[in-house]
Amino acid sequence: MAKSSADDQELRRACESAIEGTKQKVIMSIRVAKSRGVWGKSGKLGRQMAKPRVLAISIKQKGQRTKAFLRVLKYSNGGILEPAKIYKLKHLSKVEVNSNDPSGCTFTLGFDNLRNQTVAPPQWTMRNTDDRNRLLLCILNVCKDMLGRLPKVVGIDVVEMALWAKENTTTTTTTNQVNSEDGPVPTTMAEKDMKVNVEKDLVSQAEEEDMEALLGTYVMGIGEAEAFSERLKRELQALEAANVHAILETEPLVEQVLRGLDNALNCVDDMDEWLGIFNVKLRHMREDIESIETRNNKLEMQSVNNKSLIEELDKLLERLRVPSEYATCLTGGSFDESNMIKNIEACEWLSGAFRGLEVPNLDTTFANMRAIREKKAEVEKLKSTFVRRASEFLRNYFASLVDFMISDKSYFSQRGQLKRPDHADLRYKCRTYARLLQHLKSLDKNCLGPLRKAYCSSLNLLLRREAREFANELRASTKASRNPTVWLDASAGAGQTVSNADTSPVSDAYAKMLTIFVPLLVDESSFFAHFMCFEVPALNPPGGVPNGKSASNVDDVDDDDLGIMDIDDNDSKSGKNSVELAALNECLQELLDGIQEDFYAVVDWAYKIDPLRCISMHGITERYLSGQKADAAGFVRLLLGDLESRISMQFSRFVDEACHQIERNERNVRQMGVLSYIPRFATLATRMEQYIQGQSRDLVDQAYTKFVSIMFVTLEKIAQTDPKYADVFLLENYAAFQNSLYELANVVPTLAKFYHQASEAYEQACTRHISMIIYYQFERLFQFARRIEDLMYTITPEEIPFQLGLSKMDLRKVLKASLSGVDKSIQAMSKKLQKNLTSEELLPSLWDKCKKEFLDKYESFAQLVAKVYPTENIPSVSEMRDLLASL
Repeated sequence: MAKSSADDQELRRACESAIEGTKQKVIMSIRVAKSRGVWGKSGKLGRQMAKPRVLAISIKQKGQRTKAFLRVLKYSNGGILEPAKIYKLKHLSKVEVNSNDPSGCTFTLGFDNLRNQTVAPPQWTMRNTDDRNRLLLCILNVCKDMLGRLPKVVGIDVVEMALWAKENTTTTTTTNQVNSEDGPVPTTMAEKDMKVNVEKDLVSQAEEEDMEALLGTYVMGIGEAEAFSERLKRELQALEAANVHAILETEPLVEQVLRGLDNALNCVDDMDEWLGIFNVKLRHMREDIESIETRNNKLEMQSVNNKSLIEELDKLLERLRVPSEYATCLTGGSFDESNMIKNIEACEWLSGAFRGLEVPNLDTTFANMRAIREKKAEVEKLKSTFVRRASEFLRNYFASLVDFMISDKSYFSQRGQLKRPDHADLRYKCRTYARLLQHLKSLDKNCLGPLRKAYCSSLNLLLRREAREFANELRASTKASRNPTVWLDASAGAGQTVSNADTSPVSDAYAKMLTIFVPLLVDESSFFAHFMCFEVPALNPPGGVPNGKSASNVDDVDDDDLGIMDIDDNDSKSGKNSVELAALNECLQELLDGIQEDFYAVVDWAYKIDPLRCISMHGITERYLSGQKADAAGFVRLLLGDLESRISMQFSRFVDEACHQIERNERNVRQMGVLSYIPRFATLATRMEQYIQGQSRDLVDQAYTKFVSIMFVTLEKIAQTDPKYADVFLLENYAAFQNSLYELANVVPTLAKFYHQASEAYEQACTRHISMIIYYQFERLFQFARRIEDLMYTITPEEIPFQLGLSKMDLRKVLKASLSGVDKSIQAMSKKLQKNLTSEELLPSLWDKCKKEFLDKYESFAQLVAKVYPTENIPSVSEMRDLLASL
């Protein structure tokens, strides 16, 4: 017989290694094939793909008790055994050998504690019946020894199992030889592990002896089948005859039994009738009990519901109750500073009451109750009463604060003393009611409109009074001499000099006005936006105010921060509410409207003293305007924009007047020499450059453009009144313009552009004037040369001497008339150039230009004569150059 896997020591050690740590000892291990049977298919072994498994019987000692387990182990990817499932043998209820397997090697183990009994249990297939018998006998022995009971065994012949056990008892205890390096080592398996002893379990010794004796009586004749069959037939007939005889002998007894059975049937019928009666009564009783239980359950449910309803109603009543102290405070309490904590608590309770009566916080089933509607009406009445009282108080309070400050003259600037506006005390008193305003907004947003208007109208009076007093005292305390506004007027006289008095206090006064009031207006806008609960971002621009002054240095803006958060956390919103922003700007317009007049008065006053100070004031205003980037400070930006426009308008007025003074020069009948407004413009431009601050460069450049354009246009018009001397007049004035603006043109790009324009006009006037002087003295000579040039386009140079008026004789006449006294003609040309020129410093450069121009023209004439009249001799160019150099 092949060696069984139950005798495999390596397999047992592998199983013990797999369950190491569980304190269980393996007493038997065997290899099997696992398959899953299919229910309802008989006569066929329905089996899925078989999987190799190892079944191991293990025991565990726990005190005096011993627990037995059936372990299923599977092979991992590396061929190592690992636990798959474990069953407790105390739950083993059935051992069934599959009848569909002819070999008898397939069996199933049924356990009574499996959760899903509808799934077919796994089928275990052994290699042979010996392995099957070894495993099942081991399981049965363990169940009887340790658990005291045997499971149900189906499909196995007990006698066959006993015979197999008896035959294999002597062979179960063996000695295995295990080879090692030191030689064979005898190892004897324990009797508990390998000895199969089931005779005493399945069949007793006496039963076995009786069975052997019985089988021994039938040994005779078993070999002869027909004789044995005949014997069995005879014995069966004898038994049947004996049975019939016995039945006939017991007839009286049978009749007596039948009578007893009839009596028993009657009793049974009576009992059935009684049971039917009792069943009807019991059914009725059950129905009564069910109805009673139903009513009892309804009463219990009703009791529970009533209890829950009472609890809910108690909570609702507690929610609807108006505390007496809050009701008193809301309807008739004082708004003094000492009582504001109570007022705020009452407002918080009122807001909470409104939220509690709304559908999200109140069950929808309660919302339509009459009590809820009445309580809503009561709370609404409390709200309207409180809002009306608080609004009336705040309107009167704002007016009284401003009236008190206006009546005290120490708040404003006085003669000899400039007073910086200080609203710290005003804001401190207003801050007391900031939380009240926030609660009013949450209770009734519509009430804020009148309050905002009342605050704006009251504070507007104070701000305008402060600005007016400050501006008046600022102008009175500023000492500056007035500069004349007639800068470019020719009637001022050539010898009159422009006053250079220092007018910087004027622009300093304007800067002080902005330094004091622009931060104040921004702070007031910021305080108003937060105090009156506008949902807008912060108004103070980052980086402080212009001129490098921080907000704390300009005003007590530390007091502007209300130090509170909005109730609804609206300050955390990143987006701007355009509607709120528009409403805020509208209120700021009303808050600060009218204050711009005092700024305008300072601008007009500064313009009258020195119009050029508009340049520096424009730069100061631009710097402040660029510092106001907060959207909510819209009015302050508008104010600065209006100031900038007014300054630009005043400066444009000055520029227009100066341009008008320039245009008045063309009305004079006779103009000679350099016009007076050209050097005056240089002085004006120098002064304007000194006043430029910040971004007023564009303003000055626009003025330069307008001034110079009018100057050049006027110059051209005056020159056209006397064409004879127009070129002399133009070149002198353009030269004077360049000389007076030479230094400024190097640093001012706009003036550099006009400098180049004047230079081009000067060159053109010089060219025309010099050509006129040259042609006046040498007209015949250069007219003869021009006729030759014209003919050279149509005929060859050799044919020209044969043309009418261009013969050699005509050439000699022209040379005699023009060059016979050329030195005198050149001197006459010099005198004529000097005759009408008023600027002596221009004469050397003009005379050099004149000699160069004459020499160029004569050189062209000499080249023409050499081509057309090669045999004629004329003074050479070098002789003429030496002659010009000697004069």
